[in-house]
Amino acid sequence: MPLPFLTADRAHDEDAAAGADPLGYEDRDRWRRPYRPGPWRVGGAALLLLLASYVLFSAMIIAMAGSLPAAGICAAVGALMIVTAVRLVRIGVEVSAQGLRRIGLVRSTTVRWQDVAAIRTVQQPVRWLGLPRTVQGQAVLLESVRGGAPDTVLTTHGADFLGHAESFERAADAIEGWAAAHR
Repeated sequence: MPLPFLTADRAHDEDAAAGADPLGYEDRDRWRRPYRPGPWRVGGAALLLLLASYVLFSAMIIAMAGSLPAAGICAAVGALMIVTAVRLVRIGVEVSAQGLRRIGLVRSTTVRWQDVAAIRTVQQPVRWLGLPRTVQGQAVLLESVRGGAPDTVLTTHGADFLGHAESFERAADAIEGWAAAHR
């Protein structure tokens, strides 16, 4: 007996079948990620949180042994690992009526829609999971009205889309849709 449950993909399929708005958001002024974090990103953050739990547990053991400065250092390292894991999950692209925001591990940049000349999907060599090794894939490029080299927004071989070509296509279409609606 199948047990039905509502998933994000099922809701997306039902909306697509009903002909709903591809942007599909009531509050367009709120920053939203047009895709879900990928399994590589979530898995890396989960492993970092697991390691942080071991570090915090060792800080507790060190504190009970009587070395409070060493326990404080271990607790600080554990807290830093937790903050890094949360930031790791937040890395990506968000869109709103104001523009496109690229969130990195350390800093975020926002580009207003008025400053965007074009957003397009191209076939080109892309970095595999952000490492120096390049493979052939697709990338969403953002061209500024000021000119210069286009910036890569998303790739098929990033931590969010590796092995999930359909998710990349949906995210690229959503970002291009936001750009077309707000430029």
